[in-house]
Amino acid sequence: MPPADISDKGSRDAWLDAAFNLLLESGVDSVKILPLAKRLNLSRTSFYWFFKDREALLNALIERWREKNTQGLVRQSEAYAENIVEAILNVFDCWLDPDIFDSQLEFAMRSWALQSNAVSREIDNADEARIDALTQMFVRHGFEPLAANVRGRTIYLTQIGYISMNSQESLVIRMQRIPSYVEIFTGQTPQQRDLQRFHARHAYMPD
Repeated sequence: MPPADISDKGSRDAWLDAAFNLLLESGVDSVKILPLAKRLNLSRTSFYWFFKDREALLNALIERWREKNTQGLVRQSEAYAENIVEAILNVFDCWLDPDIFDSQLEFAMRSWALQSNAVSREIDNADEARIDALTQMFVRHGFEPLAANVRGRTIYLTQIGYISMNSQESLVIRMQRIPSYVEIFTGQTPQQRDLQRFHARHAYMPD
């Protein structure tokens, strides 16, 4: 196992970050060892201190996506909430905070899946895990299993539609739509205090 950081070879995280950025910028075909070495101003052979081959690097990218986006969404769905409105707003944090859920990475991964059966299976597994987490969230707040699943699927597929279409919304527009989304997805109208807490988390000050 190589040291975590070697001054003349970079670090595993540095190589992975560079690969991550290339994936976002140009797709998986651009994620190759030589372009990464040039980007990092390191020798090509330095790569092999941290990864066996390109395939190992790509697997590490998949693992990073799995941890960031799937586990990020699952953690938000399991976060403490007094009611379903608060729970939904916890999940909505994913769509506004790329530190929790990276929509650009999700788009890149889904584009990659069009070229790779293995990545497509990863996407299918992630979709199933995420929808199940949202379903269980509704169940915990008193919804019947079928209704919980339909509501969870509706939330998730709506957001994946946003991502797949590369839809762009300003923060103002998105925040204006949040109360209606909450009401549609839960059947309950969010209280002003719920929205105020949500706005504060995202440093948003409504007019």
